[in-house]
Amino acid sequence: MSLLTAHLERGAVKLGTLTVGAGPAVVVGGPGADARWVNLRDHHGRVPAAEAVAAVRAEWAGPILVEPFSTADLPEIGGADGVVVGAAWMQDFQLVRAVARLGLPVIVQRGPAATLEEWLAIADYCVAEGNDQVVLCESGSRTHLAGVTLDLALMRAAREKSGRPVLADLGEDPALAAAAVAAGADGLLLAPGAGERAVLAAQEAVKIVGALTRRETPDSVLAARGAVDRVDAALAVLLERRAELAGAIQRLKPVGGFAGRDMDRERRLVTEMARRAPGLGEVRLAPIMNAVIEAGLHLAEERRASGQD
Repeated sequence: MSLLTAHLERGAVKLGTLTVGAGPAVVVGGPGADARWVNLRDHHGRVPAAEAVAAVRAEWAGPILVEPFSTADLPEIGGADGVVVGAAWMQDFQLVRAVARLGLPVIVQRGPAATLEEWLAIADYCVAEGNDQVVLCESGSRTHLAGVTLDLALMRAAREKSGRPVLADLGEDPALAAAAVAAGADGLLLAPGAGERAVLAAQEAVKIVGALTRRETPDSVLAARGAVDRVDAALAVLLERRAELAGAIQRLKPVGGFAGRDMDRERRLVTEMARRAPGLGEVRLAPIMNAVIEAGLHLAEERRASGQD
């Protein structure tokens, strides 16, 4: 690990109005995402950079990231909010230095087979050019049969050793979105061609898994309400799953419904929950869990009466 990255504090990077590394994980990609990604490599240099950025800016007022095809694109991407150094370009030191000198945030994708030290060293090149706004992006490997394969352990190590935000490049498939968020990704990068369904799936992973794994410290009422909404979304998913399992128990028990309640077990449940939620404690948790249990029993009885079970 290099000396520059060893002594950095954990930080966040601003991409326009978007903050990466603090608060909820972000989704970068196509329509519906928190930020757009313009990949000039896809055009092989045949589309002027300024034209490509202007086309997206005409329909999108939020943050825009641009991945240049070469240094020739750099003078024309001033309207972007960040620059992506693609995995294949990671060790093009001339390009990295030129990108860093733009003064825009730099997203560094890990190159094929690049080690952690090599990856973090690219951030140091940016710092040497006076730019400390660096986000690391795990791009993994791509095969025709296996699709995207990410090294999430390496991504986590990069976050811990450098203190810099990390993204996970999912390509067009959000299948690894939940795993990436659970592993500590500060954001998910989807290919510009990923459809709306892929963006929604990634956002759902950010909302549900992030609520369980990312502790937020909001500094405004609006931000706090957003955090509450994410926790409530995760809570709704868990409550629905609990109700389904309660229904399964009712089908298996010799005495079902309210008559089959095991009050001793419910008290033990509340005690165990209080260990995980000491702020609420048993006194506050008991009526909450009673309401949850009764709701599940009512649902089970309604489904049985209607022949759904």
